[in-house]
Amino acid sequence: MSIEVANESGIAVDESALVELAGHVLGRMGINPLAELSILVIDEAAMAELHEQWMGEPGPTDVLAFPMDELRPNVGGRDEDDASPDPALLGDVVLCPQVAAKQAAEAGHSAQDELELLCTHGILHLLGYDHAEPEEHAEMFGLQDELLGAWREVRRKP
Repeated sequence: MSIEVANESGIAVDESALVELAGHVLGRMGINPLAELSILVIDEAAMAELHEQWMGEPGPTDVLAFPMDELRPNVGGRDEDDASPDPALLGDVVLCPQVAAKQAAEAGHSAQDELELLCTHGILHLLGYDHAEPEEHAEMFGLQDELLGAWREVRRKP
């Protein structure tokens, strides 16, 4: 996997952990190992700008995902009719550590844990998952919890 992180937020984040997590998620999802993903970490002002421009909503948000619609990754089990093993440029996951830190404090866990949750969430959006409908919500959040649980188990092992 080619996973690039650009931190333009001015806040230190564990970029190597985000790369490892993204590789874990993409591997577990059966994505071609030659696929490419970009993770962009930006400040609240830049996130607010993107949030308004692309979602029509004011203020910063925690995560945005910008998939490359013209390419479809090889997602194990999701598109059985399309067995194409071609690598793909998946798209961009954009994270805002300031918003993540606020949410982490409310949830009672670390800002890094929140960024990892948001990164996983953004990747699932790039892979075509959504949570607008109750069934979609249950599927996406169940998968997100499963992927993060497996990630944390891997991280705990010496």
